[in-house]
Amino acid sequence: MGESSLPSTTKAACVSNPGPDFSVVLRDDIPVPKPGHNEVLIKLSVTGICYSDLHYMLEDLPMPKMSEFNVLSPGHEGIGSIVAVGDVPDHLGLKVGDRVGLKPVYSSCNSCLLCTTDREMYCPASLQTGLHKPGTYQQYVIGSADHVIKIPQGVPDEVAAPVMCSGATIYRGITEAGVKPGDWVAFAGAGGGVGHMGVMYAKAMGMRVIAIDGGSDKEEMCKRIGAEHFVDFTKVKDVNAEVVKLADGQGVHGVIVTASNMAGYRGAVGMLRTSGVLMCIGLPPTNQLEGLVDPITLIGRNIKVTGTAVGTRNDVRMALQFAAQGLVKPVIETYTFDKFADAVMKLKSGKVAGRGVVKFD
Repeated sequence: MGESSLPSTTKAACVSNPGPDFSVVLRDDIPVPKPGHNEVLIKLSVTGICYSDLHYMLEDLPMPKMSEFNVLSPGHEGIGSIVAVGDVPDHLGLKVGDRVGLKPVYSSCNSCLLCTTDREMYCPASLQTGLHKPGTYQQYVIGSADHVIKIPQGVPDEVAAPVMCSGATIYRGITEAGVKPGDWVAFAGAGGGVGHMGVMYAKAMGMRVIAIDGGSDKEEMCKRIGAEHFVDFTKVKDVNAEVVKLADGQGVHGVIVTASNMAGYRGAVGMLRTSGVLMCIGLPPTNQLEGLVDPITLIGRNIKVTGTAVGTRNDVRMALQFAAQGLVKPVIETYTFDKFADAVMKLKSGKVAGRGVVKFD
């Protein structure tokens, strides 16, 4: 598509009245941006909807606000095709027509210690898609040429989209937790977008999975995609004791919390066996933060508590390979563009089993 044939405006789902009472409005008058140095213009076919988008719109985390950067559209799980290329180095091999994905980290300096040791998401100079830069709720959107990810053949757009964030994030969480094939792993929030992908990745890596969430629909899904056991917190009185019992009576080797509230964290250490690991991924609102565990427990049982943010470029590529091999296939609820606001509000209410994905056309 030549630049002269590009539309002058694009449709986008935009946040209105950010904060506790935010709403999502659909617009078709957003100017189509032009790619500049090290940039490509992408026409998205789909975008995933992540709970981090809600945090940005709710403004309930201790971070800058979208409005400070004049960003109207969040989103960081976009898949589409390059329609224009700016001043991009030849060695990146990007051209019009390439199918690529946008992920949470829009750009980083590529030269600091963090960037050069596969930790670019912590780079002090990094910018975030959908926060510092317009996100994937906008159909025509700019991507940083050295951070967009080429999508392998055979991976459909709607499958690739959730891998950009939730898949890569949970892949990173599992690998950093150090759990091994044959180990017991529990996922708190297993029925959500990140958690259900954790069930699949852990299963594909040879681990034994205990899924923790609420509701029969999430139980059916979690067992279908690889969970050995499901613990329904709405029915089980003592979740910790049940998890310990299921994991050979000793507890799990790792608990990975993907729930976006403190309920998922409370008591998680009690599910662990000696020398177990608690991996923190879900982001609770700041008004829910509270202590997790006392130092005596950590010392006496050799417990490790750690956390990880989103995945790196390498994590995304590795996570996509699982999808390309058919080992991971996200459970998605698909929405048309005109139902964008409904999709966001359904996620806000906690009623999405798996991942919501919006198709632009």
